Amino acid sequence: MDAFYTVFADWARRFGVDAAVSRFGDALAAGTVSSYRQQFLADKAKVQAGGPPIITAGAEDWYSGSVETDRFWPALAEQFENEGWDEDRIDSVNRSSGTVVAHTPRPDKASWNAKGLVVGYVQSGKTTNFTAVIAKAADVQYRLVIVLSGIHNGLRRQTQVRLDEYLKDLNPDDWIPMTSVERDFVSPTHGAASILNLDKPVLVVVKKNAAVLTKLIKWLGAPNARKALESAPALVIDDEADQASVATGRINPLLLKLLGLMPRCTYVGYTATPFANVFVDPAQDDLYPKSFILNLPRPDSYFGPEKIFGRYAVEWEDDAAANEPLDGYDMVRTVQEEDVPLLRPGGKESAEGFTPTMIDELIDAVRWFWLATAARRARHDTGHSTMLIHTSVKIAVHESYRAPLEHLRTTALKEIATGDEAVLDKWRALWEAESARVSAEDFGRAQNSFTEVLEHLAGVVEDTRVVLDNYRSQDRLDYSEPSVVAIAVGGNTLSRGLTLEGLVVSFFVRGATAYDTLLQMGRWFGYRGGYEDLPRIWMTPSLEDAFRHLATVEHEMRDDIDRYQRENLTPTQVAVRIRTHPSLRITAKMGAAQPAYISYAGRRLQTRYFLHRDKEWLDANLEAAQSLVQEAVLHGDEEPLSTARLIRNVPVSLIKTFLGRYEVHEDSPDLDRAMMIKYIDSRLADERPSLATWSVAVVIGEGAETRFGGLDVQYAVRSRLDDARADRADIKTLMSKQDRALDLGLTVAEARQKSEDDLVKLRNADKVHHNRGLLVLYLIDPLSTPAERKPDSRSATRRVPLAAVTPVVGMGITFPGDPSSQRRIQASHVAVDLSDVESENLDEALDVDTEELA
Repeated sequence: MDAFYTVFADWARRFGVDAAVSRFGDALAAGTVSSYRQQFLADKAKVQAGGPPIITAGAEDWYSGSVETDRFWPALAEQFENEGWDEDRIDSVNRSSGTVVAHTPRPDKASWNAKGLVVGYVQSGKTTNFTAVIAKAADVQYRLVIVLSGIHNGLRRQTQVRLDEYLKDLNPDDWIPMTSVERDFVSPTHGAASILNLDKPVLVVVKKNAAVLTKLIKWLGAPNARKALESAPALVIDDEADQASVATGRINPLLLKLLGLMPRCTYVGYTATPFANVFVDPAQDDLYPKSFILNLPRPDSYFGPEKIFGRYAVEWEDDAAANEPLDGYDMVRTVQEEDVPLLRPGGKESAEGFTPTMIDELIDAVRWFWLATAARRARHDTGHSTMLIHTSVKIAVHESYRAPLEHLRTTALKEIATGDEAVLDKWRALWEAESARVSAEDFGRAQNSFTEVLEHLAGVVEDTRVVLDNYRSQDRLDYSEPSVVAIAVGGNTLSRGLTLEGLVVSFFVRGATAYDTLLQMGRWFGYRGGYEDLPRIWMTPSLEDAFRHLATVEHEMRDDIDRYQRENLTPTQVAVRIRTHPSLRITAKMGAAQPAYISYAGRRLQTRYFLHRDKEWLDANLEAAQSLVQEAVLHGDEEPLSTARLIRNVPVSLIKTFLGRYEVHEDSPDLDRAMMIKYIDSRLADERPSLATWSVAVVIGEGAETRFGGLDVQYAVRSRLDDARADRADIKTLMSKQDRALDLGLTVAEARQKSEDDLVKLRNADKVHHNRGLLVLYLIDPLSTPAERKPDSRSATRRVPLAAVTPVVGMGITFPGDPSSQRRIQASHVAVDLSDVESENLDEALDVDTEELA
């Protein structure tokens, strides 16, 4: 295309392709205009097809990507290239940011009020994405850009530095900055109208603070600014959009007032933990993302919850995905629950005078940090290296760690200086034990020898600073000097938004009760280029289990977003579903749209936790299952299969009786028996009743033969995970995907070839089974020895024999119906124990009129 195409494309982006054809049709030949039109549509399709999954339907197509006449995105892309970014990485940012812009309103409209949400990953590229979005928005004539950057000065300054570097400094004559690294927003002497009427984008980076926002609102709300705002498209980027913005007494109303001043306004929230945002009441004039919700793509090199903790299988996955590859790398080390009081005072105890005990695990964590940093230096990596110690939000507790950590540092320097082999052997043993547990070869490099590490160890320990980082301290993490080595002890200032450069080790025993709080505390998520094998985390078994659950929640949530897009639904039609947990809140801000309703339509549920040492509990379930099988044989129709004993036409009364008797472990909230019975009753009461008849199957396993409910079967073998929980057995996966098709007449091979969605559709399309449920029983061998398995770095949770005191009965249940069906019932709520949890609600502090919430 010739140079004039860029003029055509710019007009088409701003006013629509038909308007561009009309505008230039008389000046250009018909064939040229037609080719321009086709090129523009092709460019626009590339932007949309290449971007992340989206759940917006009916959006107007207008954005075709950057063109040659643009100033801001081409300069930013060139800067990325100058910094050594490869073409694929730049292209990924280009496509994902272009997709965000493509789903905002076309900026030639007289007015709009768009609200969207971009879901990223903790410590992964959100700032880069919204920087690119700002650049592209400025290229399409947005004139006011407001970035709401967290609640702390540290994060606001960090964001200001990034935006100055990647936007203002690349086009210094084309931006009007209203804030700086040293200064948040203060009311200027000149009015907003005089600035907004200039043909340059205005950039404002503010923290979410009542005093600051009030000044900004007063400046933009002046009478002489209204006319200017009517002609100035505005983009509001809300970084950490779930913090302070939603359900707060002062900040939320101030944000709504701010948005209300701008007639042509696009609000885009960015967060890795969108739970509070998707629970905002969509019926109110609030921050519910009514226009779009987007997933940012996960980079291949990103270390997230799933890579570290693994995750649990989800109900739609097939067998290959639902088994061992879901384990994370062997990077998590255990701090026993009973040792936590040695590391922090209880939630109701005074922190004054507290002295932490340097337990062996904490000493090992610090020493491994020094060894791992020395290994990085041996690999010619001179980047920053940080250790995080997060035990409490209380400042007195942070201060209590300085002296013992400094003492440990002094002792380490003396030990290394002696050169005594007996002393150095302790360091050698720790290096060799830990480095063997995560293979460097998995990441394409040979592991360093202890001799190579020792050469740099003294220098690393000598360079280490102990930094107490909290909102009162003057001693903050500062990465302005090269090769910083720091042990950071802190609380909330380190637990959201702020990047800990080169984080290698985390010692984390902080109490928390909500998904979003825990995930945002996960400062260890991010990029670890060149030292992927070295990061380690010390935490309690309960916290490890919580993070593994959250990895599953995140996986399901993102798939939910993908599925809504595939089904052409909008955020105002269907809400994002979030899996519950027995001892964690989803968020402290559940909002008006609480997850108060559930539907079992199209779902496959299965038991995975068992009280394997509780004979009374196991015997009661065995008796309930055998009774069901006996009654089903009496009232139904038997059909022998190669993999199961199938009984068709079983009355629903027998299923309800069984569900009333069968005990489910408390860690399985999805298998709420009372809720399932309530759902069955609701379907029986429909105008067109369903679930009156069921199929019951007893799986024939690979174990020894036995009798079960009068039938000849074989035990199933299900070993358990060695997960440091002695009170329960976690088998992870009970039910295979093909087991949900046991009553559909498919062979095992045919069922395996079909996806989970295909099997759901097959049941729903069947004239007989579209309204019948399937209940599958598994009689599990109490010994259940695991099969041989080749060890690798991803086998953090190895398998051990089930070792139950008596045979175990597992249950899988499949419901017919469309997963997007509106048929649902009110769900029960989950309570949490708050007795030993420190206050986590920083939003309360935001209601204070203070200029400097640090």
